[in-house]
Amino acid sequence: MELIPVTLLTGFLGSGKSTLLTELLQRPEFANTAVVVNEFGEIGLDGILIEHSKDQIVEMTSGCLCCTIRGDIRQTLLDLHGKCARGDIPAFDRIIVESTGLADPAPVVHTLISDPLLDRRYMLGGVVTTVDALNGAHTLENHKECEKQAAVADRLVITKTDLATNSDSKAALNELHAKLSSLNPTAAILDRHDPVFEHGRLFDTSLFDPETKSMDVRSWLNAEEAGGHHDHEHGHGHEHAHDHRGHHHHDVTRHGSDICAFTLTFDEPITIEAFAGSLEALCLTQGANLLRIKGIVNTADRPGIPMVIHGVQHVFHDPVWLDEWPDEDHRTKLVFITNGIKRETLDRFFKAWIRSSKGHWR
Repeated sequence: MELIPVTLLTGFLGSGKSTLLTELLQRPEFANTAVVVNEFGEIGLDGILIEHSKDQIVEMTSGCLCCTIRGDIRQTLLDLHGKCARGDIPAFDRIIVESTGLADPAPVVHTLISDPLLDRRYMLGGVVTTVDALNGAHTLENHKECEKQAAVADRLVITKTDLATNSDSKAALNELHAKLSSLNPTAAILDRHDPVFEHGRLFDTSLFDPETKSMDVRSWLNAEEAGGHHDHEHGHGHEHAHDHRGHHHHDVTRHGSDICAFTLTFDEPITIEAFAGSLEALCLTQGANLLRIKGIVNTADRPGIPMVIHGVQHVFHDPVWLDEWPDEDHRTKLVFITNGIKRETLDRFFKAWIRSSKGHWR
């Protein structure tokens, strides 16, 4: 039986994984691709926004993914294979697993290359990691997860290079290239905005081979092999309960005890002016600690046409307007991942902004 290749798509928060994935799925050569989307937080917004057949998206939102991804990914892939064999879902010839930006890639890589049941059906065809040209150097220095994501990659895709237009940002981009080359000398480094960039190059890798990776990567994978259970406290800002059997030991500071994920929801439409003003004020006061904001907004200015927003720290991308709402819920939903900013703080902020913007929020 021919093994189905699995590509792990990883990268830190806001590095452009979902954007790249959406681009891939819109290309005809990726029509027979199954997708597994991992989310960190309460609402799986990425799975809603990715433009692809719902039958080929499996979204995992339960629990803390750095802990439960091993168990979840194993069962999810086995379930996908079973459903395909029974004819419950269309056949697929490749799988892309998009991990959360906070995930340590070592557990899922280890699972995909060592689990005996998966080994009969799938092969890890490669790891693709996105790196933000503007924030990449900073996150590499300050977040161990980012370093690991870059180190395990077969392909490193630098995104947002089109925004590196001045001399400082260009110098930072050159520094980022040097850091990535030092961290992972065997990986191809691709510029997402290079005119000759080809999406197909992301998948022209052979079977993932740990022996071609650095000593650090091999030691991380060996640690996963040695581990089998972990007891820990999570400081992720969300509650969860899960069975730890078959899971892995990990450092409780893996992604910092102050990192929180939560969602704010608003029932009434919001004017674009008031919403833009609130985000500008928030970035001025808390920008460095806004690891990611992603949301779908019901605006009073354009009823029935949802606006999608996405920001990382001080940088917000141009909003995208969808043709229609992706589901029956038309409320504004803002998904935050923060460093040290609690839900209550932002809830009070937006409520105060609403009160001070009479006539704008209605």
